[in-house]
Amino acid sequence: MILLVLFVAVICLAYANGANDNFKGVATLFGSGVADYRRALFWGTAATFAGSAAAIALAERLLANFSGKGLVAAELTADPRYLAAVACGAALTVLGATFIGMPVSTTHALVGALAGTGWAAGSIVNLDKLWMVFVLPLLASPALALAITAVLYALLHALRVRSGIAEETCFCVGRETIEAAPRLDSALVLARAEQLTISVGTTVTCRMRYAGRFLGFEVSDLVDRLHYLSAGAVSFARGVNDTPKIAALLLVAPAFGKGVATGIVAILMLIGGLASARKVAETMSRKITLLNHGQGFIANLVTSAVVLAAGHSGLAVSTTQVACGALFGIGAVSHQAQWKTIGTILIAWATTVPCAAALGATAYKLSVHLSA
Repeated sequence: MILLVLFVAVICLAYANGANDNFKGVATLFGSGVADYRRALFWGTAATFAGSAAAIALAERLLANFSGKGLVAAELTADPRYLAAVACGAALTVLGATFIGMPVSTTHALVGALAGTGWAAGSIVNLDKLWMVFVLPLLASPALALAITAVLYALLHALRVRSGIAEETCFCVGRETIEAAPRLDSALVLARAEQLTISVGTTVTCRMRYAGRFLGFEVSDLVDRLHYLSAGAVSFARGVNDTPKIAALLLVAPAFGKGVATGIVAILMLIGGLASARKVAETMSRKITLLNHGQGFIANLVTSAVVLAAGHSGLAVSTTQVACGALFGIGAVSHQAQWKTIGTILIAWATTVPCAAALGATAYKLSVHLSA
């Protein structure tokens, strides 16, 4: 019975992870107008699934670290009640955040649940490992992403200006470009809407793009293609980073090896993303900072590099935090940051760990009471 509870709890956690996290890698595509919601979602989900498949070979250390080994007593990591309680605490936390459209970290939730449930079970928690493997990387990674993104954006922005590549405002109806004008004349472009017959349901947008050529290529097309690739790289990195953290909880069951556990988690993450990603997508894409194509590409490039490097090293970084940190960096430099939303996200991050710890501890105490 407890193995069944563990299985169901892990399924819920994987679904919640997909719903809260799958769109984060492609949020800049949607936010900058490069892709609509459906196209961005399918691209992000496919790349995430590919990363989940690759996690078996690329994230061996994460599987070990998120089973609780070395963090709590060894006998506890072999107890399905402990792992089921961890999964319950993390799943309830992430599902609650997803319901209100707040991007939180599954990694935060798992770390909180692993430690909180361990304390509730009477185990000594290895504070050195908790700090070095979990807490320190989680604190440092978003700050690192913010700093790298801010510096890289400033350098590439200066290079663009010196290369004579200008920005222009594009007025689009559906996927057709109606007119483009210099950036400061966007009001003239929008005025064209009054002269057009536009059918109900047609998407009308006014967005920024680059004008000019670089090394023989149209800059706008080149940046869009690079933006798609960078978004796919972030989603792939997220699959590598998050899938083994959840799959590790199933390894206590004799029927599940690494491949089976990873496959189950990957499928549920895919379903969760396709079914329930909309609210978090709106927050990540449109409520943190305004983006153009180049800014989105830079944010994704930094995010994927940081997450892949950390995942290969077995360090517990959060794709959510790194992606948000990169967006914070863009917003700070471009002076387009929505600080009220950023403040709300930071509060959500601060409450994720204690919430998951409390819920995991409660679930463990309840399981002990019911089995007594």
